[in-house]
Amino acid sequence: MTTETVEPQTPAYKIAKVVGEILAPWVVLVLLSLAVPWKATGYSIGYTLLWGFVIAFFCAAVPMAFIVRGARKGDWDGHHVRNREGRVKPLIVCFASTAVGLAIMLTFNAPTDLVYMAIAMLVSLVVTFAITNWWKISLHAAVSGGGVATLAVVYGPVALLLLLVVALICWSRVVTGDHTTGQVTAGTALGFGITILTFVPTF
Repeated sequence: MTTETVEPQTPAYKIAKVVGEILAPWVVLVLLSLAVPWKATGYSIGYTLLWGFVIAFFCAAVPMAFIVRGARKGDWDGHHVRNREGRVKPLIVCFASTAVGLAIMLTFNAPTDLVYMAIAMLVSLVVTFAITNWWKISLHAAVSGGGVATLAVVYGPVALLLLLVVALICWSRVVTGDHTTGQVTAGTALGFGITILTFVPTF
């Protein structure tokens, strides 16, 4: 299946590029780092900021810093790591950093929802890593799909309306030529499905 790239000078392409940046995986994870602890800690501002920092730092900031540094050195194609072969090291760093964050959560008795969210991230990273060896599945779609699933578990089915935002993200990745329709669809299904299955023990 081929990508459906449009001409760079068109409004659709420009909008798609903006969407891909403002709703990049690291941005989605930072938003989740506030939204999930807010409910999980009983709307405690202090604990929300505390656990939010742990999640944002280990799940988003550290991996993104590594990716940006590698992009500047030319180790991979840009901060979105467009080339499939270049995704191996970033995925390993993402896994290691998230695992450290999870260890801190377990050590200091973080709320259950935060622990399961981190576990879902780790499982998704393992599956994504395996698939990346032969296919460029969309990380934008996987992270946003998993994020919506997490919010649906924590806040209820109303959060599923955010799947419209996921659809927008998927559209943007196809329009810019970074992924095929199949790759964004698979990414969304992977992130959403793994997250729901991970949270099953909490139901």
